[in-house]
Amino acid sequence: MTTEIKVPVLPESVADATVATWHVQVGDKVSRDQVLVDIETDKVVLEVQAVVDGVITEISQVEGATVLGEQVIAILTEGDASADISAPAKPAASAPAATAVKVIDIIVPVLPESVADATVATWHVAEGDTVSVDQNLVDIETDKVVLEVVAQDNGVIGKIIHVEGDTVLGSQVIGQLNAGATTSAPAATAEEAISSDELASPSVRRLMTEKGLTAADVSGTGKGGRISKEDVEAAMNKPAAAPVAKAAAPAPVVQDLGERTQKRVPMTRLRKTIAKRLLEAKNSTAMLTTFNEVNMKPIMDLRKQYKDLFEKTHDTRLGFMSFYVKAVTEALKRFPAVNASIDGDDIVYHNFFDISIAVSTPRGLVTPVLRDADQLGMAAIENGIRGLAIKGRDGKLSIEDMTGGNFTITNGGVFGSLLSTPILNLPQAAILGMHKIQDRPMAVNGKVEILPMMYLALSYDHRLIDGKESVGFLVAIKDLLEDPTRLLLDI
Repeated sequence: MTTEIKVPVLPESVADATVATWHVQVGDKVSRDQVLVDIETDKVVLEVQAVVDGVITEISQVEGATVLGEQVIAILTEGDASADISAPAKPAASAPAATAVKVIDIIVPVLPESVADATVATWHVAEGDTVSVDQNLVDIETDKVVLEVVAQDNGVIGKIIHVEGDTVLGSQVIGQLNAGATTSAPAATAEEAISSDELASPSVRRLMTEKGLTAADVSGTGKGGRISKEDVEAAMNKPAAAPVAKAAAPAPVVQDLGERTQKRVPMTRLRKTIAKRLLEAKNSTAMLTTFNEVNMKPIMDLRKQYKDLFEKTHDTRLGFMSFYVKAVTEALKRFPAVNASIDGDDIVYHNFFDISIAVSTPRGLVTPVLRDADQLGMAAIENGIRGLAIKGRDGKLSIEDMTGGNFTITNGGVFGSLLSTPILNLPQAAILGMHKIQDRPMAVNGKVEILPMMYLALSYDHRLIDGKESVGFLVAIKDLLEDPTRLLLDI
């Protein structure tokens, strides 16, 4: 007579468990109340004991396997059944395909303290896909950056728990990877493990076989997910769903208005954060913008003369941004209030110069930080900005890249903007807008000359920065850019 060894009934809040440790193997004699196996949940470890004396004749779920409540994991034959066991073997020998498989949870990275939750942005794989170690599986979007979750091992994607658009928490399980599995060995996947378990009676399993269904095709409504004949019939009557390549995000809503159509899509988390912060800046500061213009001919002549030698020497291109950053850093030294911020009723003066550089990315405008700009040479500034732009484009900016910054530079001129009023990047007190360089007729020493001119716009918090300081700061930048030798001579 045989006795089924089952997983204990799991609490309602626990979906599944893991076979942690087998204390016996196939062929072992056991006595009543002897501990046979430890079952581990996310809260406790449960011991499964023998209910009668006998011999272990089959182990169907090896260590590391994911199991459900009341699932059969082994068979105990009462009495002395050693004669029926020709070659006692360890659990690994009884199920060679399963021993190579380990279910690894795909989890959300630990989020910084300032980030409450995140959104599943993009799954790069689908259930059943074969993946390799360190392959990017899914992008997790926070208010500031996009985090990549990579495969911890080679294997097959088992179950995707949270699809694109779901809100998730740090360290939350969003999927499963069957490490060591291959698509040619489906017995190693979680779905196959369920289909071979005692989730259905023999008659129900026979009916499922006749109808060409597996346990994965049927939603069990019984206790512990057990499948009844009614569940099989319901699955047969359910309309066949079109196959999907991956876990689908909520589809855009397209409204048909005759020949005129419109599409409604949810805002990304980053876009919502940008909108919130910009509105907060407008509503919580006394923001004002002052303008000036700068003759870019001296810098353009300097670049033309030295750009080839500069690139050959430093292995990087000489652009305009290094001049802007150098001029801004020098002007911040002269006007400390522009490099300060308001914290409650206090003014915080910063004795370092971390410059936020506005970068346009496919997900929206972000402002990564160039640290200690006063200590960087022109080449280091160019390399730093280029590195931040590439990371922004590829969605690889980190929380550290985005944190801090005392002053922001934004260059709308790369998109053709002639003039704008940039909005403050809180908690900073000022932001400088650069614009398109355009030839204009200018009066020089009583004569009209065509010069490459650029408008400058400084938006600032009037609670902290007075008009005299804002104008002086902007004039200092103008003077430094129109005579770039001042940057080298520190005058």
